[in-house]
Amino acid sequence: MALRPGRTVRNIERPYTRVSKKVPRKSYVVGVPFPKTHQFEMGTKGNYEAICYLVSEGDVQIRDNAIEAGRVVAHKFLEASIGSQSYFMKILVYPHQVLREKPIATGAGADRYSQGMAHAFGKPVGTATQVKKGQNLVMIAVNKKNIPVAKQALKRFSSKVPVKTRIVITE
Repeated sequence: MALRPGRTVRNIERPYTRVSKKVPRKSYVVGVPFPKTHQFEMGTKGNYEAICYLVSEGDVQIRDNAIEAGRVVAHKFLEASIGSQSYFMKILVYPHQVLREKPIATGAGADRYSQGMAHAFGKPVGTATQVKKGQNLVMIAVNKKNIPVAKQALKRFSSKVPVKTRIVITE
C-alpha cells in the first residue's frame, strides 16, 4: 500500500484511543513500526563558534520519513561543502506519535464491511513528531566562516518538512 499524502496527518489532533476495561491488553497499540530516522547526530562533536537552529513557525505533526528526507539532504550538502570534520548536526525531535490507518475496503460487499466504523482503531503505519510553534527542529554547530553553508543546509532541510520555518543563529 502506498504512503498517504502528508496533508492527511499534518494537523495535530488527539487520535481516538480505545480503552477496554474488560480486556486491558486491547487498549495498547501493538506492532508500532520503527522510525525511519536511526541517526540523530552527524559530523564531529567539538567546540564550534556558532550554532544554527531551524525553528518551527507553527504547530504541526511531521512524519518520520519527512525528517529522514531532510536529514539526508542537509547531511549530504554539509559533507560535500565543508567535510565531516567541520560541523556537528543534531536532530532535536523524535517521532513518538503513532499513526494509524483503517484500510478502505474495495470489491463486492465492501459497503457492508465498512459500515459502523465510527471509532475505527486502525493498524499502525508509521510514526510522527508533534512540533509546537517556536520549537527547535535541527541544530548545526559550525565555525563562523561556515555559517552560510549551515544556513543553506537548514534551508534544504526546511523544504522537506510541512511547516514554515526560520533560521536562528547564536554566536
